[in-house]
Amino acid sequence: MQMQRAVCLAVGLAAAAGVEAGPLADAAAIAEQKSASGDALGAYEAAAQAFAAFAATLPFSVKTAVFVSDKPKAFGAYTPRDGSAFSPGEPLVTYVELIGLSWKDIGEGKQQSNFSVDLELKDKAGEILAAQKEFGNFTFTGFVANQEIYTHLTLDVTGADPGDYVLHYTINDNVGQKVTAFEQPFTLLK
Repeated sequence: MQMQRAVCLAVGLAAAAGVEAGPLADAAAIAEQKSASGDALGAYEAAAQAFAAFAATLPFSVKTAVFVSDKPKAFGAYTPRDGSAFSPGEPLVTYVELIGLSWKDIGEGKQQSNFSVDLELKDKAGEILAAQKEFGNFTFTGFVANQEIYTHLTLDVTGADPGDYVLHYTINDNVGQKVTAFEQPFTLLK
């Protein structure tokens, strides 16, 4: 019911604005028709395929990047950490969600994405103290171009002096040859 209301609202707003519906609105109308006729699976598939095609047109970006208190359980299933001050020996765990990630057809109905993460550790003045290319490398393979992509990055800074630092992560979409980055300031306590 909620999906039908959202579909009606999107189609209604496009019509009221005098704008051509476009692929998302067209797919929403098809999904609504399928849902109304009792084809819930067909409605879901039509909406999911349209959203995947739309997401592929978005700039490659980080949707969410947050320090977390433990390893995430699934997409959107994480516990944000209270603050960014870490005790000596405490690992820095970052939860990351991506949008606009590219996928390629690898045959037999399967899709694949791949991204790598480069790391720079900077002091508060911006000087690079440590760097590592391909700090992480992630490949996802499946029968759909999944849009709920997440990972977690764990950094051990044992032995670093107390003080203020900045993590600079660069994420490389190796399929689409696109790059995005984000930074996380943090403090190491005494």
